[in-house]
Amino acid sequence: MALTKTTKKKNAPTANSDIKKLKLLITVVPRGKTEFFIDLLSGFEINFQTSVTAQGTAQSETLRLLGLDDSDKSVIFSIVREDKSAEALQTLGEKFEKVRGAKGIAFTTPLSSVIGVAVYRFFSNHKTGGIGQ
Repeated sequence: MALTKTTKKKNAPTANSDIKKLKLLITVVPRGKTEFFIDLLSGFEINFQTSVTAQGTAQSETLRLLGLDDSDKSVIFSIVREDKSAEALQTLGEKFEKVRGAKGIAFTTPLSSVIGVAVYRFFSNHKTGGIGQ
């Protein structure tokens, strides 16, 4: 009878690895409030954010009726862990209602994969434990 030795790969994920799913959080805000919202979102362990400038498409008559002054916007793209996304969206919704001049929209879409363990660990703010130690 031959005995076989089983080995476990050092970098292979295990059943108890703390792998969190990621989402892309897209937030559209007035351009003057971009830094405010980037700082706010940083509190949800978001390590990657980028913003691009945008222009709203509403006609000036519509803007006037809604009480909106300008159509200069920023779109903030953030990578957030799924377990933090609901809280981030709720906080954004509260700020959209309470902060003057900070009306916006935010939504998430799931990410199905990222390339590389180091990239995943950065996006998920995964400092210790889990995969690729």
